[in-house]
Amino acid sequence: MQRREFITLLGGAAAAWPFSARAQKAAGKIPRIGVLWHAGSAEEEGRYFKGFIEGLHDLGYIAGQNIILVHRFPNEMPDRFRNMAAELVSMNVDVLVSVGSQTAFYAKDATTTIPIVFIFVPDPIGSKFVSSFARPGGNATGLTHFAADLIGKRLEFLKETIPGLARVALLVNPDTQVAPLYTKVTDAMATKLGLSNHTFSARSRDELEPAFDAMVKAGMQAVTVNSEGLAYQQKELIANLAIARRLPLSVWSRETLEAGALMSYGADQPAMCRRAAVFVDKILKGANPADLPVEEPTKIEFLLNKKTAKALGLTFPNTLLVGATDVIE
Repeated sequence: MQRREFITLLGGAAAAWPFSARAQKAAGKIPRIGVLWHAGSAEEEGRYFKGFIEGLHDLGYIAGQNIILVHRFPNEMPDRFRNMAAELVSMNVDVLVSVGSQTAFYAKDATTTIPIVFIFVPDPIGSKFVSSFARPGGNATGLTHFAADLIGKRLEFLKETIPGLARVALLVNPDTQVAPLYTKVTDAMATKLGLSNHTFSARSRDELEPAFDAMVKAGMQAVTVNSEGLAYQQKELIANLAIARRLPLSVWSRETLEAGALMSYGADQPAMCRRAAVFVDKILKGANPADLPVEEPTKIEFLLNKKTAKALGLTFPNTLLVGATDVIE
């Protein structure tokens, strides 16, 4: 799959028609799927991009043969998110797939008629994408990767690993709609564990180093980061900043752990991208997204990074090593 270059907004909006008519349209010619990613290229999306393509392939869809895939890579830029979502809608795609916690907001604003399959939306009901998990009720459905207990476990495992842990930092991008949810849940979970959570903000790459400096100045002993576009795109920098300031870092996925974090607890996200292809297939065959239940992750991974632990002078308790899905040496 070749990297797509940015194309200027074409303008206009897709004409509305019933979902059944869309299914008939898809049956009459090769269906066109628009995919709005969040990073700057297929290479940056990495396993997520590969997972979605593999999921389609497993269902018999081959790009350029019996399906047309139109990829757009906004590179975490709000204007590009907005313009690219509108562009895909103007192309009259049969299904619009949004990948990322922020991406779905732009897809939702761009169309109320084209079926949307979202991936990695933390709070579909609270964000008003769906009425309920069982019956979404609109033109959007998909997969969520968030649960309060995931954040609670990240804090719990940090507490088990770091002697005397009391003050934990939460790094968020305040420009994202999900930031207040992450802050609220982390505050509540930290209180249950007898920890004090303090939120630090970074809106761009340039604000990350000052944020970590502020953590050190405030006496933070560890830091957590949840699923969000900037945190994914800058995962190597965030990991390096945390190690340099001796702040154990807990993240949400294998991809962010391998960048250098201490530990990760969260969904198998490439598997969720593969699963999204099933939603696309059902919609192309006539299913209404309003009737397709939103799915929560079925596979949770607990990952530990011994290399980072050694750099920080930490040792994982045997209870964590035994319970880990995988340990990076």
